[in-house]
Amino acid sequence: MKLTEFKVLTFDCYGTLIDWESGIFNALVPLARKADATETRDQLLQTFARHESAQEEETPAMPYSQLLSVVYKRLAKEWGVAVTNEQANIFGASIPDWPEFADSVNALQYLKEHYKLVILSNVDRISFRSSNARLKVDFDAIFTAQDIESYKPNYKNFEYMLRRLGDDFGLKTPDILHTAQSLFHDHAPANHFGLASAWIDRRHTEQGWGATMPPPDTPKYDFRFDGMADLVLAHQTESRNAGR
Repeated sequence: MKLTEFKVLTFDCYGTLIDWESGIFNALVPLARKADATETRDQLLQTFARHESAQEEETPAMPYSQLLSVVYKRLAKEWGVAVTNEQANIFGASIPDWPEFADSVNALQYLKEHYKLVILSNVDRISFRSSNARLKVDFDAIFTAQDIESYKPNYKNFEYMLRRLGDDFGLKTPDILHTAQSLFHDHAPANHFGLASAWIDRRHTEQGWGATMPPPDTPKYDFRFDGMADLVLAHQTESRNAGR
């Protein structure tokens, strides 16, 4: 299997292209300090992941920025801290402040020359608009949890994406390389649908799963890269070798 065999890269955004763990952690620091929480950065992210995943299952049609506000209140309750609606809503509105990874923009601009680029993200459209501005690329399609009214790893999200890619672009499963950091949200359901996948292992220097839940079993993936720049390098190497 080669990278150059695919026609479209479908991306998770947050954790893969946008550094959501830094964004989440920075936005939660004031609450953690108020609660005198003794959790490490990764422990705080793991606590966030537990509440976020539970809330996504409970309210699958709730837009992500609103869902984050509820998660903030859940965290505050667990830590025994009183918070206002305003404070919760500020956290919910923090997505535009979450930074892009240093290699995302250049990688996407290169890949745009060789593939269709598609987003499949657990986000709402207004929040993604700001992240898209950070990424500086025109995606060929954007599919959000808000559109589908469910959150990954629900199979509905992948069914929706595959149907739209077929209807809108005539693309089939073998044409698609799903490109994502989260084994839980992305690679496990990609396995179910027989999608090839590339793991962007942003946490390769860290232990544990950070802001995502542990995956069921051990999902398989077809490619693994530490970051987007490494994916680009691999594509360039394949392309040069094919031209010899």
